[in-house]
Amino acid sequence: MSPFRSHMHHALNEARAAALRGEVPVGAVVVRGDGQVIAAAGNRTRELNDPTAHAEMLAIRAACKDLQTERLTGYDLYVTLEPCAMCAMAISHARIARLYFGAGDPKSGGVSHGARVFSHQQCHHAPEIYDGLCASEAEFLLKSFFSKLRAP
Repeated sequence: MSPFRSHMHHALNEARAAALRGEVPVGAVVVRGDGQVIAAAGNRTRELNDPTAHAEMLAIRAACKDLQTERLTGYDLYVTLEPCAMCAMAISHARIARLYFGAGDPKSGGVSHGARVFSHQQCHHAPEIYDGLCASEAEFLLKSFFSKLRAP
């Protein structure tokens, strides 16, 4: 097995691009076990008028389409913000092996906060979870984005 190499920098770049589009700055990257990035996305809920167009959902959809499969067994997902319950269920259904996320989300998170989707008996698959990767940078992006929205 090759040594661990974080891909959170790529997810953060997707989050920055989302912010420039006026989207909440969240980015996600699907990575194969050998470290190859398969898909990357940032939030596009406003652009697509689609409440399900979260970064995680878009990255998972793109990876599945590219690989011609509905399962991403053995793949990793890097996300700048703790996934919500909807995204956590998509991660479970896709059979993502490992979830890495940056900032926790006490308000809307579905992994370590709120619904805690992976701890439910009805959850068929739970990935290994690693949180706090580049958390301060991810939090800074989010706080900066929302403070600019509130500025007069």
